[in-house]
Amino acid sequence: MRMWRQVGMLLAVALLAIPHVASAAQTGQADAIEAYAIPGEDVFPEGVAYQGTTRSFYVSSTTDGTIYRASLDDEEMTEFLPGDTVRTTAVGLAVDQYRRLFVAGGGTGKILVYDTLEGDLLAAYDNQQEETFVNDVAVGRTGDAYVTDSFYPVIYRISGTPGEGVFFEPWLNLEGTAIEYGDGFNLNGIVVSGDGSYLVVVQSNTGMLYRITVATQEITPVDVGDADLTAGDGLVLDGSTLYVVRNQFEEIVALRMTNTFTQASVTETVTDPSFAYPTTAAVAAGRLLVVNSQFDQRGGEPSVPFTVSSVDLP
Repeated sequence: MRMWRQVGMLLAVALLAIPHVASAAQTGQADAIEAYAIPGEDVFPEGVAYQGTTRSFYVSSTTDGTIYRASLDDEEMTEFLPGDTVRTTAVGLAVDQYRRLFVAGGGTGKILVYDTLEGDLLAAYDNQQEETFVNDVAVGRTGDAYVTDSFYPVIYRISGTPGEGVFFEPWLNLEGTAIEYGDGFNLNGIVVSGDGSYLVVVQSNTGMLYRITVATQEITPVDVGDADLTAGDGLVLDGSTLYVVRNQFEEIVALRMTNTFTQASVTETVTDPSFAYPTTAAVAAGRLLVVNSQFDQRGGEPSVPFTVSSVDLP
């Protein structure tokens, strides 16, 4: 897909102007693991977080809250934290530089924090809301964690570092802002810019991207042209490239962001035969780890084992 023939300047320019659709299998590395198996017949995984210092990644189960772990060299994941009465379901995940694993608790309204070394529960927070779905987590370079709620119009923040005091707060009330909540899933995926100045969030039911300035809480819609990002679920930010995982469409849209994060243009759309209602992804050693939730098979016959696909970065 990336080999060019010199057939004239006009053709070259035309081809460069068109975002291309790539199948991940076309560019795969022969020696790379292409799928990681998750044990269990009723996992329905959702979140993923990569820990670069250990080359390990974590995946959550929405069914019972189990957290699985594997290194990039393992073909099968193992249980790291079995589900329990505190963590009955698990959705979005994030890992920070302090070895903390943040777990969003979906409809329970909980955000739980664990030590990745021993698995100890470090903190538990509850938003005390009945109509809630605590969905995704993103951690900035200072260790502050930001959490979306798909049903309740608030972004939460867990600020501070271990040993200096950690605080949980409903950081940004979205009522009366440019982000209008409606039926279905609203804010979902979230990322923090490399310098910590901005958040970027996707609203699943509208396909809108928004930039939020951390210092002022100003909300700015991101101009994505005619790109369709409805059913946008997890987000991944790698430098200036934003990956939007569109779950029911089983594709990942790559967009090039401007320095101010106010505009973005599609550079590629990635598909792969292994994608099965993908929910989110994580960058790991030059590849994308993509969670295959199979949410469309709840109550049906999902393919087992559940898997995490590993595909080349576009």
